[in-house]
Amino acid sequence: DREATTRGPRTADRGVATQGPRTADRDVTTRGPHIADQDVTIRPVPAPGDPLPLGRDAGRWALLHPAAHDRPRIPGDHLVQRESNPLFRVRYAHARTRALLRNAADLGFHPEPGPVSEAEALVAALGDHPRVLAATATHHTPDRLARHLVTVADAAMPLLPAVLPLGEEKPSAAHRARLALAEAAGTVLAGGLSLLGIDAPDHL
Repeated sequence: DREATTRGPRTADRGVATQGPRTADRDVTTRGPHIADQDVTIRPVPAPGDPLPLGRDAGRWALLHPAAHDRPRIPGDHLVQRESNPLFRVRYAHARTRALLRNAADLGFHPEPGPVSEAEALVAALGDHPRVLAATATHHTPDRLARHLVTVADAAMPLLPAVLPLGEEKPSAAHRARLALAEAAGTVLAGGLSLLGIDAPDHL
């Protein structure tokens, strides 16, 4: 006889919170209230416009990068190739890692894991990647993965100029270790974009 809201049902004249104790007649769990035969659905904030004109990749990024409670920016700057565009930074960092692997092969050396003292932020971001993937899958939050890819890309960019030897410098163990770290970053970026349904081109 009483209208129920998403704040939870009422029993008699007393409100029952979803985290409160058991009442005499009902068990209340943290999964939320059950209102008769109705399902309570929490939907993301809708986009203010049609993302299709952005194309498949930018449109998906525009919808997946914001948190569920944030309104996507349509059209935003998702097609602009500059640093203000997070999608561009992620794809550009990936393309740079692929180019470094090609150039290193031309110079006759390949990635070999080793210590890279000047890349603590990138090492930490890569180490956090399995946890982010698990949390994204468990909580259905692709925005968490998208923002993590931006973190990896931003941490990788300062390392990339030092990957290849300069001038007459010969490839050293340090170059090979930096190349291995760059390769790992590129793999994470490509895999993450693929999970979001977005292409990771080798050339930009």
